Amino acid sequence: MEPFIEFKNVKKIYKMGDVEIPALSGVDFSINKGEVVIIAGASGAGKSTILNILGGMETLTEGEIIVDGKKISDYDQTQRIGYRRYDVGFVFQFYNLVQNLTALENVELATQISRDPLDIVQVMKDVGLEKQMDLFPAQLSGGEQQRVAIARALAKNPKLLLCDEPTGALDYSTGKAILKLLQDTSRRTGMTVVIITHNLALTAIGDRVIRVKSGRVDSVTVNEHPMDVADVEW
Repeated sequence: MEPFIEFKNVKKIYKMGDVEIPALSGVDFSINKGEVVIIAGASGAGKSTILNILGGMETLTEGEIIVDGKKISDYDQTQRIGYRRYDVGFVFQFYNLVQNLTALENVELATQISRDPLDIVQVMKDVGLEKQMDLFPAQLSGGEQQRVAIARALAKNPKLLLCDEPTGALDYSTGKAILKLLQDTSRRTGMTVVIITHNLALTAIGDRVIRVKSGRVDSVTVNEHPMDVADVEW
């Protein structure tokens, strides 16, 4: 089986005047379709850069990235916009909800730019928000706002769900509930989910764990028997 995602000698250099700052120094890994992948490492290791390049939000300096048989590293700006719009769902640490729209309207906003969106009300029910659909973000708890953000990403029906520290702003029990939702969604739908985190305890829930250190892949581990989120403690 061909990998769903491949990074081949990916390098990223940021330039500030005459100074070059290497963020990624030759990253190689592959991910299979339907996996829950944990990309773990300390702050500044290069995790977010990997996620941003994979999501088409940044370009790479050198190397190749293939997603679902397409070399996205060769995409121009217009092609990257289409890729972000149709193929990728994003979940960020701080929700990024539109404050003057209800929870339902926030999710509906994303479906208006997708080719084959899911039923919005059903997605809201799937994430446990059927009673909060008409509330505004300010009326929701942090965990509920993050569920709206996940519903917004899922409703696009993307091939790939990218999550940047999705539990970083949440308390322990709410964070576990969010991770359980992500794991269950992947199991139920076959969606590929990539989660970046500095919390090494979360590596037990991943089908594949990619550890990043100083802009390089330090190790790749395949978990034959990933733990259920409910059983993980940190």
